[in-house]
Amino acid sequence: MTAPVIAVDGPAAAGKGTLARRLAAELGLPYLDTGLLYRATGRRVLDAAGDPRDPATAAAAARSLSPADLQRSDLRGPEADRAASAVAAIPEVRAALLDWQRAFGRTHGAVLDGRDIGTVVFPEAPVKLFVTASTEARAARRWRELLGRGVAAELATVATEMAARDAQDSARAVAPLRPAEDAVVLDTTELDAEAAFAAALALVRERLR
Repeated sequence: MTAPVIAVDGPAAAGKGTLARRLAAELGLPYLDTGLLYRATGRRVLDAAGDPRDPATAAAAARSLSPADLQRSDLRGPEADRAASAVAAIPEVRAALLDWQRAFGRTHGAVLDGRDIGTVVFPEAPVKLFVTASTEARAARRWRELLGRGVAAELATVATEMAARDAQDSARAVAPLRPAEDAVVLDTTELDAEAAFAAALALVRERLR
């Protein structure tokens, strides 16, 4: 039997990354945070003092990505969030990164998390989860994450920026953020990490069965 591809989509700070990593470890599958591809692309554009909204500049950055770009320590935070959302709305960027993501998943199966895995990258995936939570809960999680990394941040500012990114990701013409029609929606607003993982694992095993 071919190893499965498990798609985990959802908005920022819903917990999808943590869930996807734990699912991959539990099931013995490779893991890919596809959001890092867009974050690294945005960061490359910023490094060159370019505009992340410029298609030619962003596409060139996407085509020049190397594995080392995904290991950078500056791929998180408000500036990186904004740049990632901007480059992700550009069709040429998404096209440049699509084959890379598909090749990763098709080699040995994988758990991939992102925003369009179940709708665009692997619409044929046997398991699709859409992990979400209220904006308030997600903003609080991201705020605590930033503080934990020593980044000064105001909760209200984090919430405003998160709402703006949600709107941009959901309204973009190419691969908008939305659940696939056959995705199982998992709301983690009232769940701690262990409860969310238990629920996700049960859903995955049920679908794979």
